[in-house]
Amino acid sequence: MKNEIFKIVPEQSKIEWIGKKVTGAHDGTIDVKEGEIVLNGGKVVGGTVVVNTASIKILDILDPATNTQMLTHLASDDFFSIEEFPEAVLNIISVNGDRVEADLTIKGIKHPVSFGISANASNTLLTASARVIVDRTKYEMKFRSGNFFQNLGDTLIYNDFELNVTLTAKAVKKDVSVTV
Repeated sequence: MKNEIFKIVPEQSKIEWIGKKVTGAHDGTIDVKEGEIVLNGGKVVGGTVVVNTASIKILDILDPATNTQMLTHLASDDFFSIEEFPEAVLNIISVNGDRVEADLTIKGIKHPVSFGISANASNTLLTASARVIVDRTKYEMKFRSGNFFQNLGDTLIYNDFELNVTLTAKAVKKDVSVTV
């Protein structure tokens, strides 16, 4: 069977993030920079998604000064170290049914992640969506984590953050031989 490669269209793809803390949550977006999804027999079998970490936006904080303050903090070494690591990368390792096993690299640190995927493809267009839960502490984002600091009370930030990913990709290569 032949692989089909679909190139991600960044302008038609999006990632929405949600970070939760004891007193509520914050949400926003982060842009897909590039990537590709590989299908075989109409099913996802591989791919790579590159995220532009410098594109992170906060949507729920409307006060400009507070928004800028938090955005600067997310860009710092406490979180994404954007200056040193302007990209995060997800590499799909395997897919079993609708369950994806992948490696996620943030701040140059790689860890496995597992998540469900929903994908639909035509001859020329692929849409896919997934909800990915990430434990930020695995990527040296320990700020106000209960795993590393005590007595945080209502300033505690939960370790897991959620990414709701929607991708659109266009076919670029067909009939690429599979090597096993």
